This record gives sequence, structure tokens and C-alpha cells, in this order.
Amino acid sequence: MKISYNWLKQFIKTDWSPEQTSELLTDLGLEVEGLEAYQSIKGGLEGVVVGEVLTCVQHPNADRLRVTTVNIGTDSPIQIVCGAPNVATGQKVPVATIGTTLYTEEGEAWTIKKGKIRGEESYGMICAEDELGLGKSHDGIMVLDHSTVVGTAASDLFDIENDQVFEIGLTPNRSDAMSHFGTARDLKAGLQHKDITLELITPSVSAFHVDNRTFKIDVEVLNKELAPRYCGVTISGVKVGESPEWIKHRLKAIGLSPINNIVDSTNYVLHELGQPLHAFDASKVAGNKIEVKTVKAGTKFTTLDGIERELHEDDLMICDIEKPLCIAGVFGGLDSGVSEQTTNIFLESAYFNPISVRKTAKRHALNTDASFRFERGIDPNITQYALKRAALLIQELAGGEITSDISDDYSNKIEDFQVHITFEKVNKLIGQEIPRETIKSILSSLEIKVNNVTETGLGLTVPSYRNDVQREADVIEEILRVYGYNNIETTTKLNASISNSSKFEDHKLQNVVGNQLASQGFFEILSNSLTTPSYITLSEQLKEEHNILMLNPLSNDLSVMRQSLLFSGLETVIHNINRRKSDLKLFEFGKTYHNYNKIREEYKHLTLFTTGNKSAESWSVTPSKSDFFHMKGTVIAILERLGINNYRTVPTKNDVFSEGLQLEQGKMPLVSFGIVKNSILKHFGIAQEVLFADFNWDNIIEVSKRNSIKFNAIPKYPEVRRDFALLLDDNVTFEQIHTIAKQTEKKLLKNVSLFDVYQGKNLPNGKKSYAVSFLFLDEKKTLTDKVVDKIMNKLQDNFKNKLGAELR
Repeated sequence: MKISYNWLKQFIKTDWSPEQTSELLTDLGLEVEGLEAYQSIKGGLEGVVVGEVLTCVQHPNADRLRVTTVNIGTDSPIQIVCGAPNVATGQKVPVATIGTTLYTEEGEAWTIKKGKIRGEESYGMICAEDELGLGKSHDGIMVLDHSTVVGTAASDLFDIENDQVFEIGLTPNRSDAMSHFGTARDLKAGLQHKDITLELITPSVSAFHVDNRTFKIDVEVLNKELAPRYCGVTISGVKVGESPEWIKHRLKAIGLSPINNIVDSTNYVLHELGQPLHAFDASKVAGNKIEVKTVKAGTKFTTLDGIERELHEDDLMICDIEKPLCIAGVFGGLDSGVSEQTTNIFLESAYFNPISVRKTAKRHALNTDASFRFERGIDPNITQYALKRAALLIQELAGGEITSDISDDYSNKIEDFQVHITFEKVNKLIGQEIPRETIKSILSSLEIKVNNVTETGLGLTVPSYRNDVQREADVIEEILRVYGYNNIETTTKLNASISNSSKFEDHKLQNVVGNQLASQGFFEILSNSLTTPSYITLSEQLKEEHNILMLNPLSNDLSVMRQSLLFSGLETVIHNINRRKSDLKLFEFGKTYHNYNKIREEYKHLTLFTTGNKSAESWSVTPSKSDFFHMKGTVIAILERLGINNYRTVPTKNDVFSEGLQLEQGKMPLVSFGIVKNSILKHFGIAQEVLFADFNWDNIIEVSKRNSIKFNAIPKYPEVRRDFALLLDDNVTFEQIHTIAKQTEKKLLKNVSLFDVYQGKNLPNGKKSYAVSFLFLDEKKTLTDKVVDKIMNKLQDNFKNKLGAELR
């Protein structure tokens, strides 16, 4: 939210600097994230002075140029080449001297330099009004009044607005501060606590009166729940045109573009008082009647941006007797807005249900200044005051007469909040005793009325515009922010307790695995749990009926809870690839969400993604691609780090993989991993291979708890290694070899590993060669060749009988 310092001072006459004011606003909870200078004419005309044209002759080398000498108040005149048709001797003109920076209408800077134009030297520029930002005309140079003194700075001649603009990071609960008046109200409270008492100045509406009652538009509120208060008045005989400079400066300072005097007036009051208003062209209100109601679902309505929208049955609309005119509290209609031909207007000021406005705005993906305020809750008791303020401003800027009484439908008044606080609770929550008189003074400065005072506490009435202050804790927070968080002393004693926790707690195991993955070059990612419903079409295992739908989604792309972490991870992969980061190793701890027979369940997962090269390019390392076995090694290393060694390998049933495996213990799946199918990668625009692993983290935690660590003495006797080169059928896996070997010798065989695979030349068709090593150890004695040879013979026989293996 942008707040103009000059505008703020219309409400509170402070002599504090913008920097001091920023600090106080931040201390009050209105955090100033930036302070930006604003000038109504960018650059402030610095370097532009008044000059007098002494001579003006035709350029010798150009028909449309003239060579002038100009007195700018320096020791000697300067020569300037000028192309304006109206330049003449004796004129007083604005001159941009060498080094002056001017700005285009788009804000692009350019600097005046000494130069030669068709052979003639030029030491500046005689300016037109559009070049200075003083107008739009470029028909010729700007000619000043003859009495203007030569050498006078142009900034002294023209009314240049210099301002400082606060960028305030407003929290959603502070709807009361969404205006210059609301910010000034907080500032007044802060200054008063510092013993600086200033009056809060409110714009007077005492001049408001009905000129005649010749044009009345009836108002009927058919849905009082969604529109608790609705005010309106007609103004006839207005003349739509350009706004005066002062209001343009105010709006431009906070980033708004002036439109016309009617719309600018409503925008001005919106940012002045925080009350959104809307002006209708009264001639387009059929039947001279306004109806506030919902309409039939599917009704077509074209908004001011020219987009035709399909209305929802719960959208509150401002209608006439024939058609909708405006989406209440959100956006006006294209066919009912103010135009240059408008002479009569119906001015609306209302309080709409915040929840209704928010849902409507989100449904139609609209975010306007009006909806921003309505959906957070505005002051319901300022509605008529703001209407009078806007009506008087419109009369001032566009003329016209008030031609009806104010319609004000407010049958169910929104009451102030009654809250009771105890001094004991105040001191307990703040952690420091604050004098009771100070507490009452702070509450009074915040317009919170103290109804009764007892020995133990206070009975309070909180104004209805503070819809975020309805509990005792809320009031205490208000006291603390004005008293000052920085004024609360730090205790000299620190109390802490140490809790006994299991080493298998979720966050501890996550840290163990996360540190291991980070040491292997993986980066942790955190993706959104909300996703698009279209992703379920990429896997037959994901069902639409299992989706958990958001009741009020930010957009269709974020309308369901994810059933898989794969797709959000692939979004991250393509995001990095598109930014030339194609070698990736990523991991994420997250949850998936499922609706099974109307029972909502969520499961924890750890996912890994690898793609591109395994390591960064280096002169000492030959680049190699991430592959299935690299991913498998990473997966097994994680299991081993958690002490999980007893598992079996089965083919994965997950259809997101073109090739994959699943590791499980009993009936508990631990992890599925493999190569992601090309059809899924194509959906994300990924052209390179991606490896993916999905750990069922709930099961991992459960299995980890079962494992006990056993300590053994280091063996005293040497290991014996023997190797086989086996000729096998292509369909034989190392898993089969490993299983048969372990079944053959359970006591002495400690390890079986595959260290070479060969397929190709000099081998029969359908065959491959595995080089397998076997490691033997007897912990009680030294093994002899006779014992080892006997085991190797058994292994050879079993491989031959069960796998058809031959020794090479």
C-alpha cells in the first residue's frame, strides 16, 4: 500500500521528517518497506533555466533549422541550434543546459550534451512543453511571459509537487489502516504516546445539501445479508473532463493514473478515507431503480475491462430493473460507467459482506482496489460520510447539483464490539507491567472507549471498524504495539527445559537423510501442495474421485491438493532447465493428500530427482550421465544409513516409470524408483532423461524403529576373495545370482558383488557375461583353499543347474 507523505499531512500536521515518520509507523505495526521520492515533473526541471533569444538566423546547411544565440544569465550568451518553427528573437524560453537530464513520456531518461548539428555547434536545447513534462504539445518551443527574469530556474516558475511515498507492507488484519486517514489515525496514537498531541483533521462535509429533488433513483436491497448497508445519491448536470493538477498529483504519487474528474474523485476518496465508491451513468439505469441482488447462474456480464464473464449464483450484483450494472464491491460494468457524454450520475457508497466479495473476486480472478478493501472489512459507519465527501468533491471538480436525498438502507446496524481485559492478563502476555494510566491513555488514543474501570480490569467498547480486535488478546496486542515492542525489557533470566525424544522422530531422520543427500550434491526443494487437477491424467493410478478440492482456489491451476510429488518436482526440473541448469540432483520431503471414500488421508514422502550429468564439468573428471544404477545406489545408501538392510526387490507397479523397481519389507513398500516415462516428460516439455525415486516416508520411519544396532569385534582373520566370469542368458538378473549364492553358503559368504558386465562381440546371441566377486570370512580361523574351493564348486553347480550358467 502506498501512502503519500504530503497527503498524510492533510490529516495530521506533523513536522516529523518522512524518515522519522517511517520509523514510528513501522513500530506501530505498519511496516514501511520503502520510501520513494515523487516529483510531479520527473527530474524537477533541474538544469532548466529561463533564456532570452538574442539572435535567430537561418542554419546555413539545413532549411528547417535555425541558429540562435541565447542569454541564460551567464557571462556570455550560448549558441543553440533549434528546429522549432516558432522560435524568434526577443522570446523568453526554457533552456535545458548541458548535463540536464530530461525524461520521455514513458519515463526514459536522456541527457543534453554539447554537439554539432549539420556543422554548427549547439550548447543546449530550447524546449517544448512536452519535452519538459509540462504538457503534451510539440508544435513548437514553449514561449514564456516577457516579464520573466533571465537565468531564473524553471523549477521556481512552475508548480512542481515534491513528495515522499511510503510503501507499507500492510498485514491482512489491518483493514482500518487501508487509507491515508486510517494511517494518520495510527500515527496520531503513536505520537500521543510520545507526548506529542496533534489534532486528527477530518474533511468537512457540512456544505453538503440537496439542491433540489428533481431526479431520484430508487434503491431496493434484496439481499441484506450480502449488502448490510447501501447508500446512494444522484448528482445532475456534471461536466466530465480532466481533473485539476492537485488531484492528479495525489493520485500519481500513489501509482494511480488519472482518468477523469468523476472517476478521480471516487478514487481520491477511496484512498483518502478507505471507502470504495462507484459512479454510474444515471441515464443508463433503466427504470430509475437500483436493485442489489444475486442473479441467475450463467448470466453473462461484461466488465469494464471488456471481458464477458459468466456470473455465479452467489455473486452479488448491482442491477437496474432490466440488467446487471456492476459486480458489487469488485468491478464495474462496461455499459453503465461514466463517459465523456455523461451529465447525470448515481453515486454509490456501500458496505458489502467481506466473505461474499472475496469469493466473487477469486471466482472471476479480479483484484481491484475496491475488492482489496471490501474483502478485509471496511468501516460500516463511514459509508454516508464518505458519500457526502465524494459528492462535494465531484461538485467542486465537475459542477452539478445534488438532485435527490441520500438513500441509506442500514436496517441491521453493525454494533461495536464489547471486550473485557484484566490487568493481570495484560502483564502476563506482555511480560512486563505497564502502568494502568498508560494503558487507558493508549486505548483512548486508539478510539477504544473505556466503559468501566475495576481493580482487576477494564470494560471496553471497540469501534466496529476494528474488526480484528474482538478478543482480550487482540486488545493487549494493540496496547503493546503503541507502547512499543522495543520498550519491553529483555529478561536477565532464561528458563529452558530439555525434553526426552526418540532418535527416530521424523525431523531427526529427515536431518540425517537430508545431510547425506546434501553431501552428495543434492539440493532440497519445497514445492506447493496445491496443484492442477489435470495432472491425474498422466497416471492411471491417480483418480479424480481421490482429489481433495479447494473450496476457494486462487486459480484453476491451484485448485486441488496433490496426489503425487512427481509433477511438482518436474515443474521445478523444467524451470531450472529453461534457465540453463540441466544437471540436477534434487530432493523434497513433502506430503500427498487423498480422499478415500470421503475419508481424507495424507502421507509423507521423500522424493529424489536426478537428470543430466552426475557431477559438474571438470578437467579431471569425464562427464557421465545420471542413470538407473546411480539412482539405485543413492536409494540403497539412504536405506543403509537408516539401518534398513532387510528388504526384497520386486518390479514396480507404478505406471509413471518406463523402467523401475520397488524395495519392500514384508508387505510394506519402502521406495519405488526408476526412469520417468517419456510421455510424462513430454507433458512438461522435458527432453532429457529424468530419474525419480519415491520413498514412503511413513513406512521408512516405522521400519527404522525396528532395527537394532549390533556391535561386533573386528575380524582377526583375513578375508578370501574369489571371482567367477559367468556366461548367462540375457534375462538373468544379478538379484538371482545374489539369492542363489546366499542360499548356497549362509555362514562364510559375506558379500557378493557385480564388478563387470559385457554384452556384444564374441558372445552367442541372447547371452551376456557377468564378472562376480565372492568374499569369504571365517571369524574363528583362517580359511584354507580346500574349504573355499569346495564352496566355489557348489556355487558353480547351482548357477549351472538353476540359471544355465557357464564359466568363461
